[in-house]
This record gives sequence, C-alpha cells and structure tokens, in this order.
Amino acid sequence: MSDLLLHETEKTHYTYADYLSWETDKRYELMDGVAYMMASPTVTHQDISMELSVQFGNFLLGKPCEVFAAPLDVRLFPREDRTDDTVLQPDLLVMCDKTKLSGGWSCDGAPDMVIEIVSPSNTVREMLRKFNYYLDAGVREYWVVDHDTQTVQVHVLENGHFISTIYKKDGTIPVSILPGLEVDLTSLWD
Repeated sequence: MSDLLLHETEKTHYTYADYLSWETDKRYELMDGVAYMMASPTVTHQDISMELSVQFGNFLLGKPCEVFAAPLDVRLFPREDRTDDTVLQPDLLVMCDKTKLSGGWSCDGAPDMVIEIVSPSNTVREMLRKFNYYLDAGVREYWVVDHDTQTVQVHVLENGHFISTIYKKDGTIPVSILPGLEVDLTSLWD
C-alpha cells in the first residue's frame, strides 16, 4: 500500500467509502479492509485480456449479458452505507443482471462470471483469497488464466462448491454460463 495513503489517514481498516475518497491515479483492491496497490498489467496480460474480451464480446452481441474489462470496482458484499470492506477489480467479468451496475461506477454484488489473469505480482495467498471471495459471493463461473503455464483453471459453482477443471495449452473451453460459447485457447498464447 502507498505510504502516502497510510500517512494521510493513519487507518488500518478501510471501507468502500474510504476507497471512494482517494484522489489518486493508482489502482487499489480492498480485501477485508486492507488496501493493496495494483501493479500495471504486462503487455502479455493485456493481450490475453483483449483476446478474451473480443471472444466474449462477439458472442454476447445482441444478448442480455455483457462483458466488462478492468478497471471496474466489484463490491461482492455491498452495504448501502458503503462500509463494505472488500472491493476487487477482476480482469474481466460477465454481468447478466444489469441492476447490479450502480450508476456506472461499480458492480454491486456477484458477477455471473469472473476471469483473473495471473501476473508476476500475484501471490498464491491473494489468489486463494479471491477464490474464496468469489465462492462465498456466489460467482457462477470463475477462471484463472496463467500464461506462463498456458493453463486455464475453470471453477463452476454447483451446490455451493466450485467444481474445478484445468485446461491446458490448446483446444477450447466451453463457458458453462453461456451455452454455445467455446473459447479458443490457442489464440491466448500467440
């Protein structure tokens, strides 16, 4: 977390209300009230994000669901008074219930699907925490894309648990929440 922010407020627990008051060009995520500054994505990360955006966006044309790319604040457990203390910015998300898009500023509640693209700055602990947040919030499908291993972990929510499958290198991945969409893996690694 930025020293500037710490010295200005001297707080140890932040809420969404605090988060909204930060006038900065830096990006943060809040996890249980702790602010984490996010590193800029790599070119490879951006390439994967763009390719997935195109594949999802083309499929969703004229359909009720929509794909969004970071940065977009996702308040998985929103409170009206903005005292919620977990705000994530997944790399991509699919939203079918547009009532969760609060005036264009954030997604208030669980998206239908979340995609996180692994970066060198991600830690195993961070990814495990996000896995648990998305599970607890009821995200119906959660992907973790790892360019280094050329794998995609797909977690599909069934009866309150994620059923997980790992897809490697090439082929296609069926998107369970969007019947008919199969994502081409080969294009992610080019």
